[in-house]
Amino acid sequence: MTAIHKLFLVLVFLHPSVLYAQQALPISVKNALNYRRVPEHTLSVYVESLDTGEVMLSWNDAEPRNPASVEKMLTTLVALDMLGPAYTWKTDVYLMGEIKDGVLDGDLLLKGHGDPYLVTERFWQLLRRIRRLGISTIDGDLLIDDSHFDIGNYDPAAFDHEPLRAYNVAPNAMLTNFKVVRYYFEPDAASSRVKVQLEPPLENLLIVNQLRVTNGSCRGYQRGITITPNEDVSRITFTGRFPSGCEFYSMDRTVLSHNEFTFGLFRSLWQESGGRIAGKWKNVIAQEDLEPVFSFESLPLSDIIAKVNKHSNNVMARQLLYTLGAETFGPPGTEAAGRKVVRQWLATKEMDFAELRLDNGAGLSRESRMTARHLADLLRYAYKSAYMPEYLSSLSLSGLDGTMSRRFRNGVLTGMAHMKTGSLDHVSSIAGYFQARSGNRYIVVMLHNHTDIHRGPGEEVQEALLRWLVEK
Repeated sequence: MTAIHKLFLVLVFLHPSVLYAQQALPISVKNALNYRRVPEHTLSVYVESLDTGEVMLSWNDAEPRNPASVEKMLTTLVALDMLGPAYTWKTDVYLMGEIKDGVLDGDLLLKGHGDPYLVTERFWQLLRRIRRLGISTIDGDLLIDDSHFDIGNYDPAAFDHEPLRAYNVAPNAMLTNFKVVRYYFEPDAASSRVKVQLEPPLENLLIVNQLRVTNGSCRGYQRGITITPNEDVSRITFTGRFPSGCEFYSMDRTVLSHNEFTFGLFRSLWQESGGRIAGKWKNVIAQEDLEPVFSFESLPLSDIIAKVNKHSNNVMARQLLYTLGAETFGPPGTEAAGRKVVRQWLATKEMDFAELRLDNGAGLSRESRMTARHLADLLRYAYKSAYMPEYLSSLSLSGLDGTMSRRFRNGVLTGMAHMKTGSLDHVSSIAGYFQARSGNRYIVVMLHNHTDIHRGPGEEVQEALLRWLVEK
């Protein structure tokens, strides 16, 4: 074997793109770009056969671009590879007093370790465990220890000046229900008033309802509703004119501080089940030698990453990054420690991406950068890993669930792609796995950064690419 042949084999082993790469965009993709007057240089694409290693298409694949929520694919892959699919978080419960005749003579302490999915239903199950200890009345305070993470000074308005939006919620070691309530609005034409309900109910959240019903169809930004919070978001005022054509409308928004939310949720659910708590809440740090009466376990990581990737949940992805930092370097987990873990993991896998700019692990950032080629490297690694089934099934299925449930429905592309989508202002991206009619499977990555590309043109270009690939 000649030296040239040996060199060729080495290059093929290191990166299969030397086998073949179509350097011209498919006509259908070009047409989609031209129709919307989008320059070709704003697009990065990489398509590789998982069966043969052949690179079907490589276009600007080494250009660093903002991946938006596709960044979650890196965070979830590192978490799955390092922690394993059966990893769980725990919430420790401590009794700071004796139980007598159903009364806890003292405080109840909850210590969180970053459970990303301690939603209302799960929190209710935790409270039922407490009730089974024989407690109906807590004659003290709810003590909350959220010291397992160090969030620092977090400004929920920093990203886009929308501090009440659920996607801007800060991580927290004692995160409950994502710190979000859902408001339900129903008009009463007879009284010209609007009924407002919220789920979960929080006694420590004051709602001031000044909404009025006006004649009109069900449309307009937030259906004419203006939301005004006070400084600590403990009082929400609704004003505006709500259209009579809306029989029902709902919106999700964040309220209170993390610990105030947890206390409000605890109090509401505890009283709903017939219990009573005499005190309020306090932020504490549990003594290290204190033994919990029990630990409430989260859903396994395999379930968590499915919720992160399919529904593009930002705060859950951030919880993963903080958890990686805490598990590797010890608590408290921080964003910087999580980023360091990801960098170290990439280095051990010989995927030290020089251009990578990982911000918060969720992709909710103007600063994040990745290349299409390096995203493909991650997808190739994941497909060959022992946890491939868990990772692949965490991605949205085209036309069927997650962020792709309303795309490619009732057509040739339905059910053919397991992919993560990403969208920010001027960013549109997809990455994942695709199966053609022939049964051949492909890695597909498309990163698109251009003015207003998120308003529809990006999805049109993505569809053109997948329709071209479906016949391969």
